[in-house]
Amino acid sequence: MKYTYRLHGVCASQVSFDLEADGTIRNVQFTGGCNGNLKAVGKLAEGMEAARVAQILAGNTCGHKQTSCADQLARCIRAALTENNKKIQEDSVS
Repeated sequence: MKYTYRLHGVCASQVSFDLEADGTIRNVQFTGGCNGNLKAVGKLAEGMEAARVAQILAGNTCGHKQTSCADQLARCIRAALTENNKKIQEDSVS
């Protein structure tokens, strides 16, 4: 399933990615920010378990900021996982 989130406190304005049924991340794409670095983050995350990507990137900062594009991605992945789990639970009840 495709997820898109607006980012806060960083140069990039949004991130989108696919959360596959097997829990892996695909097609990470940032809008704005440090183009080369964010492409690299996307390539490194490609095919990895979403929870593991979030664990690795969480808490990363950028300069004087208390967050970074990588940290924002981790937060978005966690939100997507929570959203996905709720949907699975709702579907199993129906």
